[in-house]
Amino acid sequence: MYNITAIPAFNDNYIWAIHNGTLAVVVDPGDATPVLAFLEQHRLRLSAILCTHRHNDHIGGIARLREVYNVPVYGRRHPNNPHITNDLREGQSCTLSEFGLHFDIMELPGHLDDHIGYYHPDMLFCGDILFGAGCGRNKEGTLAQLHHSLQRLSHLPASTPVYCAHEYTAANIRFALVCEPSNTPLQQRAVDTQKLRAANLPTLPSNIGLECATNPFLRCNQPEIIKTLKARGMVDTGELAVFSALREWRSQF
Repeated sequence: MYNITAIPAFNDNYIWAIHNGTLAVVVDPGDATPVLAFLEQHRLRLSAILCTHRHNDHIGGIARLREVYNVPVYGRRHPNNPHITNDLREGQSCTLSEFGLHFDIMELPGHLDDHIGYYHPDMLFCGDILFGAGCGRNKEGTLAQLHHSLQRLSHLPASTPVYCAHEYTAANIRFALVCEPSNTPLQQRAVDTQKLRAANLPTLPSNIGLECATNPFLRCNQPEIIKTLKARGMVDTGELAVFSALREWRSQF
């Protein structure tokens, strides 16, 4: 048995902790301080670190954590991420035997080239690729790669819980409603999200089914979204062109 808890960090990051009463594994610890406080509060010992990509708000706390707990760090090796001890690639797996968890590794470029996701039927740790009702910015590679990565995630089972790395859902929903104002599930998600945030609760995890129903970046073939973008001057209505127009607009929104 295990639990998954969001450890807030910085302004809107979540460091996810998988823990079982004795041990803990953390995902993307950008800051060691809240992780160490969580471990002390719950009397846990760190046993591993999972890393989705090399941005500092995801790896900035690893060195300090490893000074206290000399644990393996799983992720994709990159010259600018010196912390990885166990290199992971597409088609490989990551096993956390102490929790009975086996993750399939998915290479998910489009935000950064070294971005990977950890997939288990009961959880997806997707870093900065997929957010609640949104997606990450295209920092490296191409928009086509980002679109492809999101499409891969959209084809996972609908029930898969989605553990994103940032609390962006409310802001993303504001944009999504402008893109697709008649989307009833999206309207309901806006209400649900407002209640959660008013109570200072995370809007995550989401799940793949909810994202497919409400996330405009997974709905590029929807007539209302295409109509909205055409009204803004878009001519090409191919799926990648729609996605690209959405991503550009979101960056300016």
